[in-house]
Amino acid sequence: MLLLFEAIAVTLWQLKGNFFFFINFSYIGFSIFLGLLLFALNVKNARRVTQLLVGLYMLVFLGFFGKENMQIEGFWYYLFTGSFQAAVIHYAIAKIFGPLVFARGWCGYACWTAMVLDFLPYKVPAGPRKKIGWIRYIMFAISFVFVAALFLAHAANIERIMFWAFVIGNVVYYAAGILLAFLFKDNRAFCKYVCPITVFLKPMSYFTLFRIKCDKEKCISCGKCKKVCPMDVDVTDNSRKRKNGTECISCNECVRNCPVGAL
Repeated sequence: MLLLFEAIAVTLWQLKGNFFFFINFSYIGFSIFLGLLLFALNVKNARRVTQLLVGLYMLVFLGFFGKENMQIEGFWYYLFTGSFQAAVIHYAIAKIFGPLVFARGWCGYACWTAMVLDFLPYKVPAGPRKKIGWIRYIMFAISFVFVAALFLAHAANIERIMFWAFVIGNVVYYAAGILLAFLFKDNRAFCKYVCPITVFLKPMSYFTLFRIKCDKEKCISCGKCKKVCPMDVDVTDNSRKRKNGTECISCNECVRNCPVGAL
């Protein structure tokens, strides 16, 4: 993963002629590498290290100080301006083409919304999955219509509007995420039912290169992996069509808790 992100860093630096891209993706790559290394060394909360390093960097440094809208509205904004910068590059790597390699690793290791939600007390869903995933598509459409309306109306100070949309959007996301977590007793309820980013992530994750696999000869069918999975994935099924397969965030809780090392 470190080498992959270094390759991205060097390529974008050379293509765009901006050394910041090298620094940016080298930092993210090292943060991911560090989390995976700590996990391999069996350090508790290893994934949280990467979450905080990447999440806070993107939320605070790029978002609040750099005034870059890294939410989905920022993605639409840069697309409408025809600029291959900031959010467009971020989405292409982390949420559109990247998942073909590392699935929904973004959700597990870098999302600044989940970074906060994962500290809530409901790490394992208390009940069955709700059938309200359609909400994410409404949120996806609203984000697109909002930005399109700004351009069609020739809104003045559109960059300032996008910055405040980033600030307000994050406040709303955190509030909704925390409320849903306590309502459904599930830290990841927001990710499962509301987050519009999953419209990009889910179809691409279906074809991901890296995914949790089960050694059927070792598996004793104890069901522990299903109990500890925050996204309700049936990791004992190795097929691409396994239950909630495109929801896997690569948190590796199933791997950590498997009593026979079958995953």
